[in-house]
Amino acid sequence: MTRALPPVPHDDSRDTAGRRYPAHLDVWPVREPKDWPGAWWADWYNLPPPLWPLRLPPAAYERDRGHRDRRRAAERARRDVRVRWVDGAGRPPTTWRFVAELPDGTLLGELRAHERDLHLVRGDDGDRPRELVLDGVLVAAGNRRIGIGDRLVAAMTQRMDETGICLVRTVVEEHIAIRFRSACGFRVASARPLAMALRRPAGPAPRPPRPP
Repeated sequence: MTRALPPVPHDDSRDTAGRRYPAHLDVWPVREPKDWPGAWWADWYNLPPPLWPLRLPPAAYERDRGHRDRRRAAERARRDVRVRWVDGAGRPPTTWRFVAELPDGTLLGELRAHERDLHLVRGDDGDRPRELVLDGVLVAAGNRRIGIGDRLVAAMTQRMDETGICLVRTVVEEHIAIRFRSACGFRVASARPLAMALRRPAGPAPRPPRPP
């Protein structure tokens, strides 16, 4: 009995020279630099398209089996991951925690935040709205850049709408974290915290005085 081979999903795709892509490899479209492994500047420089060092191909694929397996696992995680609110567990009611996990309970990501009362911060009795402080968004290695962090932030903003909290603040340092929060809608606040440090001169420890 002869069995027909399954159709190639990317059979209609062509590279810049008009050639078909390998039928046995996973091929995905390249819409921005982060979609192409050859875009070495994607994670470091936020360049406009006219300044990109290389021209993006219409699609990309990966020859290394290990990379292909990790990419397929990430695609499965993108499809199956669920975000839920974690309640109770002995935490104060003003602390927020969302987790992103697979159906078997494997934890892939987490978002933590806490409410702060401006009456206590400023020491007055004025009628001030509550604010939220985003403590951090963490995604397990191998599952980043597939939308898990975006879904965690979306769950947070939805709960903000439900509870009437209109403002969330956060402090970031790393360039990638700044880009992620900017993509989620965060903007630089007009009143920003000032990072300060006290550094003492390095040197050998002073010797104790010699006895007479």
